[in-house]
Amino acid sequence: MGIKLLALFDKKLDVFVKGRKHIFEDLKSNLSDKDNVIWFHSASLGEFEQGIPIIEKLKSDYPTYKILVTFFSPSGYEVRKNYPLADCVTYLPFDTKRNARKFIDSVNPKLAIFIKYEFWPNFLKLLKQHQIPTLLVSGIFRKDQLFFKGYGGFYRKALKTFDHFFVQNKVSKELLNSIGFQNVSLSGDSRFDRVYSITKQPKKLDFIDAFTKDKITLVAGSTWPDDEAILLNYINNSSSDNEKFIIAPHNIHESEIQQLIQSCNKQICRYSDPKKNNTAQVLIIDSIGLLTAIYGYASMAYVGGGFNKSGIHNILEPATYGLPIIIGPNYEKFNEAVALVNLKGCVSIKNNKSFNAIFTSLTTDLELRKQKGQITKDYIIDNIGATDIIHNFVRKLLS
Repeated sequence: MGIKLLALFDKKLDVFVKGRKHIFEDLKSNLSDKDNVIWFHSASLGEFEQGIPIIEKLKSDYPTYKILVTFFSPSGYEVRKNYPLADCVTYLPFDTKRNARKFIDSVNPKLAIFIKYEFWPNFLKLLKQHQIPTLLVSGIFRKDQLFFKGYGGFYRKALKTFDHFFVQNKVSKELLNSIGFQNVSLSGDSRFDRVYSITKQPKKLDFIDAFTKDKITLVAGSTWPDDEAILLNYINNSSSDNEKFIIAPHNIHESEIQQLIQSCNKQICRYSDPKKNNTAQVLIIDSIGLLTAIYGYASMAYVGGGFNKSGIHNILEPATYGLPIIIGPNYEKFNEAVALVNLKGCVSIKNNKSFNAIFTSLTTDLELRKQKGQITKDYIIDNIGATDIIHNFVRKLLS
């Protein structure tokens, strides 16, 4: 009741609440009690991306099975509600005993797969009681989590409902082992498989090809105002005509796009403009769903978010194309960023001066670009394989 009241004053929360009104109607419309269902649950969009390569493999091997995808947050549901390999995409009901019972009875999945760090006690308890195999994939654990505290017994009960854990790193495996869980496999992160597959099926973008032709191009993905201020400081003061900039803001609200355009004193165009000019120096991507493919046309990448408390966005997508990567200072919570900074394929900047220095070095030194790009590409290749490990385990469960 409290959440519903707050939703009256918060648009995002309103979407969160309204989206849950038709969950059981969605299930009834798309699934029957005769279906063999594999249920994937993720908190949001980023976690769902980790599940995609697993869904693709299972759908290929078990075409008669139906795939149910649930999300906790609107940011995942709204973007992926029409995901073609899923037979039903909906929200997860609030974790009450009544909702869990009604949901499990409606779906009766043959297998439940939770992605990364979703632990809903009532749902997990009921899955265990119904003897439905339940897996955690691409899991990651930290020492400061309640599971590993002396007073964390209640939270450890949720972990006991999982049949197996597939974790991203050695630390996670050791932490689970330390509290008595031996049903743990070090599989790595299935996002590496996801991004690596992108390069095998490149998406051709004719305008981006023409825009970047024979020019050194920086693609700046998921940028925020602090990121854009640093980029524009360089762009507005640069006299080079051999550099191109493609900026894909995290938020593409019209007011923010206009602010970005007005802050730039070079020739600029928008991707959505039917009369866009490929001779412009700066291109603003004001449409969603293109960034991953656009990285394929870049000479180097800047990934935004590093000046925010929440931290940087996805650096694996530019890495899979073998690009040198520049990020802001807030990246310590992201294992892949820490690894690539340590390997020197990725450079963290703090201000205008440090950005200008690394960007100038990368534009003037082809060998440096190649060297750093090879590091990022090798990092991706060295970490693929999680999907096959999980897939082989699931095949035994379903055989």
